[in-house]
Amino acid sequence: MMPFGGIAARLQRDRLRAEGVGEHHNAVKYLNQDYETLKQDCIESGTLFRDPQFPAGPTALGFKELGPHSSKTRGVEWKRPSELVDDPQFIVGGATRTDICQGALGDCWLLAAIGSLTLNEELLHRVVPHGQSFQEDYAGIFHFQIWQFGEWVDVVVDDLLPTKDGELLFVHSAECTEFWSALLEKAYAKLNGCYESLSGGSTTEGFEDFTGGVAEMYDLRRAPRNMGHIIRKALERGSLLGCSIDITSAFDMEAVTFKKLVKGHAYSVTAFKDVNYRGQQEQLIRIRNPWGQVEWTGAWSDGSSEWDNIDPSDREELQLKMEDGEFWMSFRDFMREFSRLEICNLTPDALTKDELSRWHTQVFEGTWRRGSTAGGCRNNPATFWINPQFKIKLLEEDDDPGDDEVACSFLVALMQKHRRRERRVGGDMHTIGFAVTACVPQAQGSQNVHLKKDFFLRNQSRARSETFINLREVSNQIRLPPGEYIVVPSTFEPHKEADFILRVFTEKQSDTAELDEEISADLADEEEITEDDIEDGFKNMFQQLAGEDMEISVFELKTILNRVIARHKDLKTDGFSLDSCRNMVNLMDKDGSARLGLVEFQILWNKIRSWLTIFRQYDLDKSGTMSSYEMRMALESAGFKLNNKLHQVVVARYADAEMGVDFDNFVCCLVKLEAMFRFFHSMDRDGTGTAVMNLAEWLLLTMCG
Repeated sequence: MMPFGGIAARLQRDRLRAEGVGEHHNAVKYLNQDYETLKQDCIESGTLFRDPQFPAGPTALGFKELGPHSSKTRGVEWKRPSELVDDPQFIVGGATRTDICQGALGDCWLLAAIGSLTLNEELLHRVVPHGQSFQEDYAGIFHFQIWQFGEWVDVVVDDLLPTKDGELLFVHSAECTEFWSALLEKAYAKLNGCYESLSGGSTTEGFEDFTGGVAEMYDLRRAPRNMGHIIRKALERGSLLGCSIDITSAFDMEAVTFKKLVKGHAYSVTAFKDVNYRGQQEQLIRIRNPWGQVEWTGAWSDGSSEWDNIDPSDREELQLKMEDGEFWMSFRDFMREFSRLEICNLTPDALTKDELSRWHTQVFEGTWRRGSTAGGCRNNPATFWINPQFKIKLLEEDDDPGDDEVACSFLVALMQKHRRRERRVGGDMHTIGFAVTACVPQAQGSQNVHLKKDFFLRNQSRARSETFINLREVSNQIRLPPGEYIVVPSTFEPHKEADFILRVFTEKQSDTAELDEEISADLADEEEITEDDIEDGFKNMFQQLAGEDMEISVFELKTILNRVIARHKDLKTDGFSLDSCRNMVNLMDKDGSARLGLVEFQILWNKIRSWLTIFRQYDLDKSGTMSSYEMRMALESAGFKLNNKLHQVVVARYADAEMGVDFDNFVCCLVKLEAMFRFFHSMDRDGTGTAVMNLAEWLLLTMCG
């Protein structure tokens, strides 16, 4: 069962978020490390900071190619910048694109994102806070702010950096005395568990983590006709842009083309200009290679003859430098040579429109848990319905529909959380996507409902993510008529576990909410029976079992129930445990004797018989156990409506490794639920939905449970 500590931590996080913690001006302190406090402690003690949460050593480097005994990490020494150069600087002459040169780590995607970040000083200093240096109040400690899954996080690092032969192993600046980019890379590695976790990725991932923006991806083989216009407008509004050339096989990875472009490598797009070339307008695009070298050698490359045929003032303005990793090329060549373009919009602006209209944004957190909320895609109709569900109410159509159809524009972005950290134990990104279905009339106007299997069997998707893909995020722009729609995010296969955030951006005002059951219990009034109402046969059985004291103890109840259950050959069960029998006695014991009298035992027996009827009804394949999905329906049939989080707890506590629930666990769950609901109602005498209890009452409740 989920430990109280985990539940308490989740509740505390929800409260802090409601108070604004996680917004940029009030970032979450990663691992509870406070930069100012730690720095002051070091200054007062005259020591340089060593980070106990990310110690400089083999585990910080990696687990496989950068593992403790790999050739790549042999001879690595961790050194502070002052041990590498005489006069280290944090930033020299402002942060620029040439401050980011790739080292012995395949994180070009991240460095392309950092390179684009330097084009916007305001954005850069949200990530790289002002006032950090190796001179004033230097204490070997630095900090950076990075967006992570819906909140800004302040990450502290020490300045011990991995080196080999006296040089930085990973990212470095062309200016050898400058260290901001190496320290930012270290903070990002800390967030993801180690440096090796950063190997391989999509530039959009870095874009979003440095901005909190929303990304879109274009296949340049199927690009819209106005692609040049889209790029120009994106650069004008400060969006970050990355591009790459797809690889067709493993042999292609980092293969260099005839004109010196690198396949499978992330570049950043840094400018788009028109020049007058031989009497005609030529569109030029500027690209940066994070390696800091290896440049395009075709038309408009550094030193090519095309530059001799444009106005000298244009040539001066375009600031050509030789072999700095940055180069110009014609837009035509760009479209022919590159395969993919990624754009991160810093605020969710109208993504391809001329005007900058603000999108309305909502963010939801969710989880896929095996057996309760991880139903897989629509190819799995038996389980798809158990995925988390979100309702969007589109109220107003777009101002400028662009065609005769009345429609509302919105963007859905689904992001899986913390998957890079799983690489150390063999995990990675899941294949994820989402489906959008029109809401049926009976579910409109309500969010206290979780739509069941029949709804999705009868209603096809109206829209969906373009593909299910193993990227951190999938997003899609959608246009649908005004109305109510259900968005169901899922992994491709069922039973895959992960946390996610779902972001919904609508052009006009809309209502978006998670669809989830309102927690409730339809508890029948306690049976009012006397000994006179009980059949003689039952009395005789009780007398034989209870003995002279005419009361059944926990131990006797265990013997009785397991004897009875053994007669039902259609039920698979490990038998009732002492704990489960103790819970039953606690539920039924009215006089505090910790034993059951004849009437109490008769009432319990009646409950168990009615629950057996429900169990058989929902054991659809007559296997003698219920699946955890059938259990969800059975609990509702027994009068209990639970939300997704509670179903996750129920499955964790009562299902076996194969997600099956046998009869004794089903009964134990119902006993527990009924006891908890009845206790709550006894404390909430005014029916306000809030119970107040003192410590003694709380301990009594939890210890008895």
